[in-house]
Amino acid sequence: MREVVILLFHGLASRYGHIALRYRSVLVICTQLGLIAAANATAFALRFEGDIPSDYVRLFLWGLPIVVTIYGIGLVMFGIQRGLWRYVGLHDLGRILWASVISSVVFYGVVHGLLGWVAYPRSVIILTGVLSGLFLAGIRLMVRWFREWLHVLSPTARRVLVVGAGNAGELLIRDMLSAADSHYRPVGLVDDDPIKRKMKIHGIPVVGAIEDIPGVARGLVAHEIIVAIPSASTALKQRILAASEGCKVPIKTLPSVKQLLSNPEALRQVRPMSLEDLLQREPIQMDRQELHPLLEGKRVLVTGAGGSIGSELCRQIARYNPATLILFERYENGLFALDLELRAQYPRLTIIPAIGDVTVPERVAEVLQQTEPELVFHAAAHKHVPLMELNPKEAVRNNVLGTKTVAEASLASGVDRFVLISTDKAVNPTSVMGATKRVAEDLLQSLNQRGQTKFTVVRFGNVLGSNGSVVPLFADQIRKGGPVTVTHPEIKRFFMTIPEAVQLVLQASLLGQGGEVFVLDMGEQVKVVDLARNMIVLSGLVPDQDIQIVYSGLRPGEKLYEELFEESEQVEPTAHAKIRRAISASAIESDRLDRAIAHLETAVSHGDDEELIRRLSEAVPSYTPMSSRNIEHIH
Repeated sequence: MREVVILLFHGLASRYGHIALRYRSVLVICTQLGLIAAANATAFALRFEGDIPSDYVRLFLWGLPIVVTIYGIGLVMFGIQRGLWRYVGLHDLGRILWASVISSVVFYGVVHGLLGWVAYPRSVIILTGVLSGLFLAGIRLMVRWFREWLHVLSPTARRVLVVGAGNAGELLIRDMLSAADSHYRPVGLVDDDPIKRKMKIHGIPVVGAIEDIPGVARGLVAHEIIVAIPSASTALKQRILAASEGCKVPIKTLPSVKQLLSNPEALRQVRPMSLEDLLQREPIQMDRQELHPLLEGKRVLVTGAGGSIGSELCRQIARYNPATLILFERYENGLFALDLELRAQYPRLTIIPAIGDVTVPERVAEVLQQTEPELVFHAAAHKHVPLMELNPKEAVRNNVLGTKTVAEASLASGVDRFVLISTDKAVNPTSVMGATKRVAEDLLQSLNQRGQTKFTVVRFGNVLGSNGSVVPLFADQIRKGGPVTVTHPEIKRFFMTIPEAVQLVLQASLLGQGGEVFVLDMGEQVKVVDLARNMIVLSGLVPDQDIQIVYSGLRPGEKLYEELFEESEQVEPTAHAKIRRAISASAIESDRLDRAIAHLETAVSHGDDEELIRRLSEAVPSYTPMSSRNIEHIH
């Protein structure tokens, strides 16, 4: 029956709503004037207890047009007719109060002073002011309550449990209740503050603390959980997520304080909570203004521009108004999409999309000669560890020889700065990919001594959401109903977001004076199985119940944990609190490195995989390759 009534009201509102909107101003004015007249009539009735003498009836009728005129002018002067009734608040009620008080004073002056109607009861004048204020405020509150009642009882509204009974929670609930297009229905709040327990915010009760979320969500039949704590620390977000495990509802959150300060309207932009919200460290901070002299008005080239890191590099570099941004990429679809995106966002920026492969010296030299870049960011690389175990020649060809080609061409072209994107897998490598990146690091440090170009290496861990990373893999497995595959229950990795990684690369390009290896202080390593569990909970499912987690065994070349520095490396701080410098204990022997790379090049062209692995071990003494027997049995 309730649903029928609600649908009937919605139907009538839809049918006659456009008529009301067309004549809204007329309806509002007529309604308000009618309420003022009713207030005046009620004042007379109260003054004479319902039995108004005939003399006073005539006085009421003569004075009514004056009352309506004066109060009507008062409403216009205070702009009361312009407010939307469904959004009535204390500010509107205050204006109604002042309009009623001043109109009463003016009416008294006109009736008793100008007209000399001394018989007009003073009590009626006072009651008219009081009642008109009550009637005008009351109808607004009724309209607001009625709209909220319809919305709250709407069968299509999603029931929401709000975490956080502070200012953001109050604003969120108010918006849910008042917004006509809101599809949410708040049913309860939870907050750790004991003072707020059993209190109500806009009629919605605070029903418990964060640890009570599972029972409260089930009891209130919540469809979603929204975290309304913009200033919540990473630890608090993790505690909320842990408490929500088993609720089987999606978890959403509000934008951060920084986003809300820059855009107050962002309060309405409720979004799903993401892994970025749960990183076990604070995001790195940097002075973006410092980068303007480095990038503004400069010619910048990015290799691997279509990849995860490369494309974000291009986006962030474009903000600093470079003279030219050269996008070097061999995958034409990725290059095409990035080119369109950047041209739409930065129409005045000169963008040169260049299709090419870093392993083709002629094409690399041609692009550098035509564009004459001043800065080169080398993000092109093969990075998938198991695939590179199967294809070691391609790993060496791209990661070592491709880096050598671009770096030497940059040196010959007079590039001012060259920044290599490296990986923590280059430290004590156990994989072909890691070993090739270590050779690339050594190569740049060696080249730094041969010319004016400043060669810098940036080393960091895994990037959340990058192409081929565990995050999209887990997301796809969860979408398919599982199982989620983790290689080992104890495997750990460093994680950072793509924007953070790119910030580090840009900061390193500023700090670098040539020959350095910069490493981000990435905090503690995260268990990959915890990452998987968090993703399952964020999807509104229960780990090991709705989605199984299975262990598939370590993949070829894979470590249980990663390292950021080798034991032989000396670690020094930099001007940036979150960036450190790795200094090798022994200087790189350029002649030995040149011979090792020459042997690698020969092995790629004429040798077999075994020969290539042997040569790679010679180039990187800390490399511990897997056995050939294991390579043959990769699945």
